[in-house]
Amino acid sequence: MIRPSRVIQCTFVVLLLVLLMSACKRRSTAEFISINDPVIAITHVRVIDGTSAPAREDQTIIIDSGRIVAIGPTAHTPVPASAKTLDLSGHTAMPGLVGMHNHLFYSLGAGDNYVLSHESFPPLYLAAGVTTIRTAGAINLDREQQVKSSIERGKLAGPKIYLSSPYINHASGQKLDLEKIAAHINEWADQGLNSLKIYEGVNRVELAAIVDAAHKRGLKVTGHLCAVGFVEAAQGGIDNLEHGLAVDTEFFSRKKVDECPSRSEWLPELATVDVKSEPLQKMIQELVSRRVAVTSTLAIFEAFVTEKFQLDPRMRDVLTDDAFAACSRYLIADKRNLRWSRVWERVLKKEMEFEREFVKAGGLLMAGVDPTGWGGVVAGFGDQRNLELLVAAGFTPEEAIRIATLNGATFLGEDTRIGTLATGKQADIVIVRGNPAADIRDVRNVQIVFKDGAGYDPAKLIESVRRLVGSK
Repeated sequence: MIRPSRVIQCTFVVLLLVLLMSACKRRSTAEFISINDPVIAITHVRVIDGTSAPAREDQTIIIDSGRIVAIGPTAHTPVPASAKTLDLSGHTAMPGLVGMHNHLFYSLGAGDNYVLSHESFPPLYLAAGVTTIRTAGAINLDREQQVKSSIERGKLAGPKIYLSSPYINHASGQKLDLEKIAAHINEWADQGLNSLKIYEGVNRVELAAIVDAAHKRGLKVTGHLCAVGFVEAAQGGIDNLEHGLAVDTEFFSRKKVDECPSRSEWLPELATVDVKSEPLQKMIQELVSRRVAVTSTLAIFEAFVTEKFQLDPRMRDVLTDDAFAACSRYLIADKRNLRWSRVWERVLKKEMEFEREFVKAGGLLMAGVDPTGWGGVVAGFGDQRNLELLVAAGFTPEEAIRIATLNGATFLGEDTRIGTLATGKQADIVIVRGNPAADIRDVRNVQIVFKDGAGYDPAKLIESVRRLVGSK
């Protein structure tokens, strides 16, 4: 017979083991921070400041209490005696990326087979140099709010998060309950959301009503549209258009008012449009004159060019075995669908041309990864690939970096705090080995990611999500 005192002892041991196991599962940010001194001096580093200005050689950046307090030529920038000094010769400092279409879920294979990535994606974004994201559509808002809170409390390593609403949409032939949507908008505004995400089925009347209700509460409206064309959306007051020309149906010859045509019908026709034609240039002018921003998501479109597409080899380390196998199977199978692959290849080129014309006309172009589709892109790695594709589209590396940093910060109204490397800004700084101004692929060589002055180890962040992305 076990005596009561023995039972108490055993119970205590069991509870202690449970608590220890729970603590092991809860990973705090501290274990990923390799540099956390009050004053830090980054010396002999190349600087790409996020303004589109040419890279500056041999610079020093002084960080004090999480902010940049000095930046200039190393020869003329004093280093405080108390500073931890990092000689980063051969490296480049650039602003933390501001991802403007960066979900916290992942598309596992074709269709709507989404899996929540609330634990794996935040560290992966941060490891790739993405220090701020806008979610651009939630499939589980409660969990995303919890993730944001966990990051802010230091319980989870990840970027600063600007939350968007769940997708606002309806099936063809149905209508939205606008009174109910207005009530939701007030609730979301009270909860601290920053934007609304409308989707393909929303019509012009609904869009105008949603925009009006959102703007009254200080929220911006972004949309992945289909039933409504870009000109109609701009006239309806939308703030941001996701994806760009590749989802604009207004140039489809058989487009019907307030109806979303089948992609199989309009996409091949879109692949033949002349971006410099008068109708399309007028659309661009309409967007620019009404200050409607566009979010570039080139990486996800490239993934549909399956005839030529190759998975980022780094994905093998972070995807589960099943997820990686599913991606590989899909890619092998879809390579046989040459017709659609080649349609998407032409659409991708049109999108690149459209984005150049849009920026040339004065438009605000931003960037985001959109890790959906069939699983070909993931958080962080896809953001880096976007930069490479922007350069392939004809932007200079410095211009591409501005699109992915300052422009997003400007849209969020945070450009006085983040988006560039300048005195007084928060120390959100990505240190990469090499020179992205000469070879944009060097953005993949992330060595340190400073977020609010704390330096994170990207290798440890990636290791923490090894074989986790795609888990259900």
